[in-house]
Amino acid sequence: MSEKITTVGIILKQDDPNVVNALDAVLRVLHAHDIAIFLAKGCKVETADTLSRLSIDDMGRQCNLVIVIGGDGTLLYAARELGPFETPILGVNMGRLGFLVDVSPDEITPRLEEYLLGEATTEHRFLLETRLEGHSQNAEPMLAFNDVVLHKWELARMIEFNVSINNSPINAYRADGLVIATPTGSTAYSLSAGGPIVHPSLHAITLVPICPHTLNNRPLVISADSDITLTINEKDATSSMITLDGQTRIRLEETTTVHVRCYAKPVSLVHPKNYDYFDILRAKLRWGSHTSI
Repeated sequence: MSEKITTVGIILKQDDPNVVNALDAVLRVLHAHDIAIFLAKGCKVETADTLSRLSIDDMGRQCNLVIVIGGDGTLLYAARELGPFETPILGVNMGRLGFLVDVSPDEITPRLEEYLLGEATTEHRFLLETRLEGHSQNAEPMLAFNDVVLHKWELARMIEFNVSINNSPINAYRADGLVIATPTGSTAYSLSAGGPIVHPSLHAITLVPICPHTLNNRPLVISADSDITLTINEKDATSSMITLDGQTRIRLEETTTVHVRCYAKPVSLVHPKNYDYFDILRAKLRWGSHTSI
């Protein structure tokens, strides 16, 4: 890390009283290094009322580092909002699983000191960019860090849709939906739908059908340089939606075509210097443990 850290933004998980102690530990380290601190607008923490506030966009423009205190969901939100600015993100885990936020509350001080001294690891991962063609309200591209999911908005019913990659027809699907996932998202919904775990160093996208109605519709791994197009059967389009990272939902229309591709700017995740992705998998998925039946 060559850039000196002078300004840090902080994003907190909303309505979680447990973030207070973690925030206090972060503030002690940052104050000791005489770093300017900004809290994201909308974060409600009584003990931090004296902190200056910034919008997420301004945080991306002005801060050398953003610290996310929460769970993976909070970091997913931060990654999407900060995506255009390429601001490094350090996650403090206040949630349950923590694939992305890998600094535990009791390790805040040494891990943050590591980063400020240039001893931490920075990893680059990519986002997905989604554009809706022929939709009345969503002309602007939208970002996702984990996945873009096509599914029904009301009942667990089948959807008929076609998938093309780089303008080449791939398959006509009859399924409950489709998960388009980054390597980061390969351990999320994609994994639950039967998709593979993809190492985050790989520049690849997975397409995983949800409960396909023919057994030859299997998960597909493609280059992240691909342009993916989803064309939904008109009778299914108005009762279907896409969901980005499980957090943003957009109902489709009869004329909607969904385009998905890799976003041009990467996300920079800050990890402890001893970070090992396989350690995360072993801990979170309980690999190597023996349980009695």
